[in-house]
Amino acid sequence: MANMMKMLKQAASMQKEMQRVQAELAEKTVEFTTGGGMVKAVARGDLSIESIRIDPKVVDPEDVEMLEDLLLAAVDGAMKAAQEMMQTEMGKVTAGLNLPGGGLPF
Repeated sequence: MANMMKMLKQAASMQKEMQRVQAELAEKTVEFTTGGGMVKAVARGDLSIESIRIDPKVVDPEDVEMLEDLLLAAVDGAMKAAQEMMQTEMGKVTAGLNLPGGGLPF
């Protein structure tokens, strides 16, 4: 019974730590640029997009498809970078537990 109580305390402690890390991740950002820096997407560690910046030089009414491609690539890259950051930070909390999916809460 003592082992069970110890395990429950550890689980509660880990859950609290994960919540703390998630709150910190929501404040951290990563960015990804495409088109030689013409389009930049900034994502937060909670996997939300903070901002998208477009250099006016890349806006060509005759080639909207290129701008769409640049936006898509920038957002995709920023989201991947945010996911990697989240996995790294959450991995620190769950290190050594051998949880499926790296111990991520989703």
